[in-house]
Amino acid sequence: MFTGIVERLGNIKAITQENSNYHFRISSGIENELYIDQSIAHNGVCLTIVEINDDSYIVTAIKETMIKTNLGTLTVGDEVNLERAAISGQTRMDGHIVQGHVDSTTSCTKITDENGSWYFTFQLNDENRSLVVNKGSVCINGVSLTVVDPTKDEFSVAIIPYTYEHTNFKNIRVGDKVNLEFDIIGKYVQRYLENTQTK
Repeated sequence: MFTGIVERLGNIKAITQENSNYHFRISSGIENELYIDQSIAHNGVCLTIVEINDDSYIVTAIKETMIKTNLGTLTVGDEVNLERAAISGQTRMDGHIVQGHVDSTTSCTKITDENGSWYFTFQLNDENRSLVVNKGSVCINGVSLTVVDPTKDEFSVAIIPYTYEHTNFKNIRVGDKVNLEFDIIGKYVQRYLENTQTK
């Protein structure tokens, strides 16, 4: 489980394909604190460490993950948001409950500079509309954020300077694809309502 509070940025050093799998070599600066089999969220995607070196580590993404997330758009030199799993009972829940299981991707439609902060607007499709509520939580590229002014087709999030500088939001441009994970409680409520309506 994660909280959506990004610890640091990782830099992609290499991407290699082996059959239908993709191996990402990433430099994080915390390699000496990591271990094999550890789960780390990369742009909100939970991946398992399979190898560690002095200056980098490797995670593997299967075909399904590459299709359903924005990992397939990454290239060598890109930055990814990193978060290690929460430690039970030893950390504050500063964000919200994040599983690292990306629900879908979407595109950035607008970026508004508010003279010290930024509003990023993203496309919203019919399937996910009921999961986005004003002042509710959403995870974008692994960052826990609050929804602002959702409409039928779009929603926005406000990004403060600290978040802008310490995540890859500073690299997002209009048209770029991002990973979305919706609030787990909202997903359970949606599923419950779907089941009761079909009975």
